[in-house]
Formats: sequence, structure tokens, C-alpha cells
Amino acid sequence: MRTVAIIQARMGSTRLPGKVLLPIMGKPMLWHIVHRMQTARRIEAIVVATSTNPADNKIADFAGQHGLQCFRGSEHDVLDRYYQAAKEFRADAVVRITGDCPFVDPELVSCLIEMYEQGSYDHVGIAAGAGAIFMDGGRFPDGLDAECFRFAALERAWREATEAGDREHVTPYLWRVAGRFRTGLLKAERDYSHLRWTVDTEADLCLVRQVYEALYTEGSVFLMADILSFLDNHPDLGTANQGLIGKEGYMQVWYPVIGSEGICE
Repeated sequence: MRTVAIIQARMGSTRLPGKVLLPIMGKPMLWHIVHRMQTARRIEAIVVATSTNPADNKIADFAGQHGLQCFRGSEHDVLDRYYQAAKEFRADAVVRITGDCPFVDPELVSCLIEMYEQGSYDHVGIAAGAGAIFMDGGRFPDGLDAECFRFAALERAWREATEAGDREHVTPYLWRVAGRFRTGLLKAERDYSHLRWTVDTEADLCLVRQVYEALYTEGSVFLMADILSFLDNHPDLGTANQGLIGKEGYMQVWYPVIGSEGICE
């Protein structure tokens, strides 16, 4: 089985333009995400997937400068971009990572891939972000999001999905309606939904930079447990961006279900 990690990255952002290339410890955020993913097990290739919009030339240039594989596709139909990228790079399974998650945990991603391989799933996800908003407990910090799914399932979604939200957010068609695909969630032993580790605002970026300044060492990767330990000793940092939790717009991802199908499972 050929597993390909596809990192979704664009320069456009309403609240923090160009965030994927903003510096953290002297290197672009996207560089750190790629570096962390390179230490995950069972991944055969890593691809940066951006759009054909000229504004995203900077991302393509970044990939070229660092010897990374890059795919450019539709700006708004991100499902098509993922499908075409997965097809071009001959993926049997796709690991989806977004470019606003500089704490993506390679150990968790490795466990997610193992879960996918051993469970005959079409789609599995780390219980964080939009895919876990209805869970009661067992959620990881927002920003540790990752998904692993079968290419055949991605291809079916690409053929069948018509809702704008399904095309924009790539995977809701796979997991939001019970029974359509075989899905699973990798859950946390405790609930960490009160922690926000994604980057969408200056407050998020400030938190990330302070954690990196404390924990980052060139040539190694710090993990979720290291961040939790650091925040336990610096509790004010962990609460600096908590006011943004619940304002991510995750319900908009679910709108096609609630609005047109009347199902929310």
C-alpha cells in the first residue's frame, strides 16, 4: 500500500494572510509541518498541494527551493485538488494535513495510519476539529487534526459530492453521514477540547512561537506530551487564545447535512 501525505497550503487567509509561510524560529510554518511529517511512519511520499492562483506561486517556489513535491490544482474545489494530487502521485491511501497545524504530531499520525491499515476503514481521523465537534470527551487539541482515507473513497466523493461545503472541505462527504463509508476516530484518553493549537490569528501564532522557542531543537521533533507539559508549567499561555474556541465555523462544514439532508450523526 502506497500512503501519500498531502499537505493543503494556500497563501489566502481572511484573518492572517500568508500564514503558512510566516516564520517560526526562522523557518516558515510550512517547513516545520513538512519536517514533522517526515518523521511519521508508513508514509511513502509527502506532497504540498496548493492552487493555481498566482498568489500561491510563493508556495510552489517554497516547495521547489526545498526539494518538495508540489501539486497545483483548483483554488476553490479542494476535493478535486486532493483527488488529482492523489491520482498523480499514485496514492492507495491519503493522509490529509492542513497548513495551519504546526504542532501536527507525527506519532499520532503514525498511530492513525496503523488504525486505518488494521481496521478495514475507508476513513479515519484524529478526534479534533470539525470531525469531532459532536463528541462528548476524548477530543485532542484543535490543531492536531489529521485524516487517513482510501483513494477509492476519495474518488467516490469526487464523483458524487455536489454540496459546496463538501467540495471545499474535502472529507465531510466521507464522514458526516453514518453508513455511507466505514469510518473511525482516534480518540484521546482525556478531553483536550479546551486547547487551541491551530493558527488562524496573531494570538494563535504568538502561542505557537512561544512553544517553539521553548521546545524546538534542530534535528528533533517535540510531541503532544511535551507541549502539554510545557503548558502545565505556563498556564497563562494555554489560555491566551481560548476565546477563539467555538468560533472556527465548524458548523458550516456540517451545514449541508443539517440543511439539506436533515441528518447529523
